[in-house]
Amino acid sequence: MVAEALPNSHEAPPVVLGLQPAALIDNVAPVDWSLLDQIPGDRGGSIPVQKDELEHILKELDTHVTAAPLKKMAGGSVANTVRGLSVGFGVATGIIGAYGDDEQGQLFVSNMGFSGVSISRLRKKKGSTGQCVCLVDDSGNRTMRPCLSSAVKIQADELSKDDFTGSKWLVLRYAVLNLEVIKAAIGFAKQEGLSVSLDLASFEMVRNYRSELRQLLESGNIDLCFANEDEAAELLRGEEEAGPEAALEFLSRHCSWAVVTLGSKGCIAKHDKEVVQVPAIGETIATDATGAGDLFASGFLYGLIKGLPLEECCKMGSCSGGSVIRALGGEVTPENWQWMHKQLQLKNLPVPDIRNL
Repeated sequence: MVAEALPNSHEAPPVVLGLQPAALIDNVAPVDWSLLDQIPGDRGGSIPVQKDELEHILKELDTHVTAAPLKKMAGGSVANTVRGLSVGFGVATGIIGAYGDDEQGQLFVSNMGFSGVSISRLRKKKGSTGQCVCLVDDSGNRTMRPCLSSAVKIQADELSKDDFTGSKWLVLRYAVLNLEVIKAAIGFAKQEGLSVSLDLASFEMVRNYRSELRQLLESGNIDLCFANEDEAAELLRGEEEAGPEAALEFLSRHCSWAVVTLGSKGCIAKHDKEVVQVPAIGETIATDATGAGDLFASGFLYGLIKGLPLEECCKMGSCSGGSVIRALGGEVTPENWQWMHKQLQLKNLPVPDIRNL
């Protein structure tokens, strides 16, 4: 399969690079329990589906009366994080991956490019672009069903050192099917002096592929790791101490920075011997939890890039994560970026100098 790279206009290297092997379009819809009851698997989780299952769910959504229409946008954890850093914090970001020569692929490229993310490291390939259905219940919880089995994606041997030269951070999401390209990217990143951030993806991924994940963490190549409460529980399942604090301690033995997000209870984080606990920001009832962890990572990384103390990094993350749950989908609206900037001002945190919000 021939990959076609997008042209590079001799841009400066992005500060933060995201690796998302397969481009992804999110189909986000508010639903009620009657539809969720028809979808196999745990509510609130993320389970891969085949193309016919995806099409079946989308067809059901067409006939399912909801208060809001289906929203389509570039998605995927890494895309959400780098887009958030670009739009909400003014950090130069780029994304590495592949997209198909279809309508979804074009939508992904245009959405990321419009958001200021460098798309010169995206490869166009013949085939289909990944899609995900994000079903949001009236409590704001999202159930995700990604379809990536037939999607084009970038391979390990398509990466080069030049993709990483001059950048400072590489953002990754754990996925066992992408382990080869993840390890290749980490190898180049370390050669080029980048720090590496890893998100644990989902509790199902941690549960089913825990040994591979532990090996990755124990390699010593992961500088920053994000886990939510459910992923943290799976990481230490069966052990005597398996709560968020124990998971934080485990992660901090292998990573310079470790963060466990606790939903409405905020987060705990550790760097060296310092441990902080930060409450959630704002009193918003989540409209949609999609992207909350991804945007938390945007804010936390911004804090690290700016050299802020650990507690302030957590507060930046909490404000950023709180901004995305106020509307459907993993892309923050201009109004909600303004809400976040107001929260930063109220807490005497640095407000990014962003135009056109």
